[in-house]
Amino acid sequence: MKALLVSLRPHQWTKNLLVFAALGFTKHLFDRGPLLRAVAAFAVFCALSGVVYLINDLADVERDRRHPRKRLRPIASGALGIPTARVAAAGLGLASLAAAAALGWSFLGVAAAYLALNLSYSLRLKEVVILDVLSVSLGFVLRAIAGGVAIGAPISDWLLVCTILLALFLALAKRRHEITSLGSDAAGHRPILSEYSPYLLDQMIAMVTASCLTAYAFYTMAPQTQAKFQTDRLSWTIPFVLYGIFRYLYLVHQKDGGGSPSESLVTDRPLLVAMALWAAATMLILYTASGAPVPLQAGP
Repeated sequence: MKALLVSLRPHQWTKNLLVFAALGFTKHLFDRGPLLRAVAAFAVFCALSGVVYLINDLADVERDRRHPRKRLRPIASGALGIPTARVAAAGLGLASLAAAAALGWSFLGVAAAYLALNLSYSLRLKEVVILDVLSVSLGFVLRAIAGGVAIGAPISDWLLVCTILLALFLALAKRRHEITSLGSDAAGHRPILSEYSPYLLDQMIAMVTASCLTAYAFYTMAPQTQAKFQTDRLSWTIPFVLYGIFRYLYLVHQKDGGGSPSESLVTDRPLLVAMALWAAATMLILYTASGAPVPLQAGP
């Protein structure tokens, strides 16, 4: 059971906190009904993430056994048997989809799309250049959509744009870390890395970084945003976003970081403080503004 729990990688579940974005930005964070539905959506996506990690480890078991760190994973090391992992993935996957159905057919559709996307990634898309990082980024977009669908909130185009750009930034930074840390053995551990180079990834990261910062700045200052929330103070949060992205780039280029975005978020104190201050400032600005909460249409 311990080996199975480790294979589900609960330390990576922080990525699923994105399902709470719609709850916070519609100003229903303290409403019991929407909050409970968002918590349920978070739990479903944590379970689905665990299924995806199990399937990915099963598909990559031989490669992982040749990796300096991944060889210690339960399936690669033999601590968790392959038949047991297959049964656990199938059972947890079916249970997760059943729980998703309880939150509504639309939410089930998004959850199924997330699972299908990640299955496609594990079995094929991770071997296709550019589509590999786009697939990872779309997984974050589906998390954001799922959070809105779960509580019946309208999905903002700005949320989707900012999410995919930030996710692309993190995915490209991870690819760069893999190439630089594994060196000449990179392609042997992950064949798609032979299609990239540090220079190419740096060019992509620079473009996505600029796009992400620009999109967020435009969002905070857009007339529609100011009219929706009845405040023009969201632009005050831009410095926190700037610092967070620059800090992450510092970790990638100067500290050989970026291999695990979720790990960096909880272990690097300056980055953690910046993100906490951004979240606190955003919620304070939104919830003290005079604008009414966004109407919801939740229901199974």
